[in-house]
Amino acid sequence: MDIELKQVMVPQNPVREDAFQLSDTDKIRNIEYHFREIMQILGLDLSDDSIKDTPHRVAKMYVKEIFSGLNPNNKPAVTLFKNKYKYGQMLIEKDITLFSNCEHHFVPIYGKAHLAYVPGDKVIGLSKLNRIVQHFAKRPQVQERLTMQIGRELQSFLGTKDVAVVVEARHMCVAARGIQDAGSATITSFYDGAFLNADTKNELLNYLSI
Repeated sequence: MDIELKQVMVPQNPVREDAFQLSDTDKIRNIEYHFREIMQILGLDLSDDSIKDTPHRVAKMYVKEIFSGLNPNNKPAVTLFKNKYKYGQMLIEKDITLFSNCEHHFVPIYGKAHLAYVPGDKVIGLSKLNRIVQHFAKRPQVQERLTMQIGRELQSFLGTKDVAVVVEARHMCVAARGIQDAGSATITSFYDGAFLNADTKNELLNYLSI
């Protein structure tokens, strides 16, 4: 079930139009300044050698690591190969490690992503599936949007609707604050094309043991 790539709309995070005018160096410098202010307001002694460099460490982590997926320049290159063997059954990459951050409280979301698709003329390099998950996870996120972003991005690269994504995650905004329920998990899914068929979907879920 091939589709035109231009028809695939990947949901976007709420970023301003000028979000990428500042260099990473400038962003790190500005975040470092403001995080230092936050720590001082909290009453922390920034002359202590244990925390004096924390503002810089946090700023660098935000820009270069946990929120690096906001920058479109960090989007991973995807390698596609000809489907020489005419493989036409579902291909699954399960238990992809997922770390993200809740955009409501800026605390971690962590869990697993399971990706599946039915190849057409092309197959994607397996490690690229992991990189797609990581790219969209490295943003302030809500799990529903993250799941749809991964699914739509796969459709765009592969040129097919036959894609499924299941994300199982725990949210520290639920576990460590508020209701403080450390035992619950959230499952979101994206099914399109062949995976809208009940038998195909059930086959996938059996493989995933969900």
